Amino acid sequence: QPKRGLMYLDLTFGGGGHSEQLLKLSAPDGIVVAFDQDSKAIEIALKLKEIYKDRLIVIKENFSNCYSVVKEIGFDSFDGIIMDIGVASFQLDDAQRGFSFSKDGPLDMRMDKDNPLSAREIINNWSRQELEQIIRNYGQERFAKRIALKIEEKRAKAPIETTLELANIVKEAVPAYFYKKIHPATKTFQALRIVVNSELDSLKKGLNDAIKLLKPYSRLVVISFHSLEDKIVKDTFKNFSQQKILSILTKKPIVPSLQEINENPRSRSAKLRCAEKLEVTYD
Repeated sequence: QPKRGLMYLDLTFGGGGHSEQLLKLSAPDGIVVAFDQDSKAIEIALKLKEIYKDRLIVIKENFSNCYSVVKEIGFDSFDGIIMDIGVASFQLDDAQRGFSFSKDGPLDMRMDKDNPLSAREIINNWSRQELEQIIRNYGQERFAKRIALKIEEKRAKAPIETTLELANIVKEAVPAYFYKKIHPATKTFQALRIVVNSELDSLKKGLNDAIKLLKPYSRLVVISFHSLEDKIVKDTFKNFSQQKILSILTKKPIVPSLQEINENPRSRSAKLRCAEKLEVTYD
């Protein structure tokens, strides 16, 4: 339970739900430092800052750099840290961001618009072998070869420009009987988003940085949304637990209830893990 007067770090501000709750629960003088690399998230954060003033510190930066950034602005450690590493609803709902296969928009998928690499660049310019590799490795897609071949065939005629174009190409490549519960393009889009935003590398570094920034007996909460992310979190916690730096509080991840899934279908694949730092120095 967050407490008044303490300091918290929200490494994935997104729509601001976690930061706002931390600010409310740590009132009247708790402080939240919030990171996000997305310009839209920063806009939302600055509006929240109008309410909470100096209690909310907003930083436009990828969380993988959190250790050096917070040190630069004069903070050494925190009483609690949260990472919610899913795609924010405002990103999914905005067709122009290119994250969704259910709405037509440009093939983009960049969390940070300053990032030069977009999904369009990958789909149209990377080799068939590279496409197959990333779709298999990061999407865990069993039909990666068929999808890569179909993309190569289609882009030879004209560049692939939009999300629905790509979704339909994937649909053509995948046997119709195989995907009943999820859209056939789900795993391919996941793979592209991971590569565009260097998500797994950022997560590994961000977790290590977050653990350094925890005060003894303070907690790190991480919410992930697919098995590759969850494995990184699980393995990192296990590694630091073996070194007697962390105590794992969730032997198995906490998953949403049926009621929560009904109220918020996007939470269905969420897994929450929590660990507490022991009384040791790690920096």
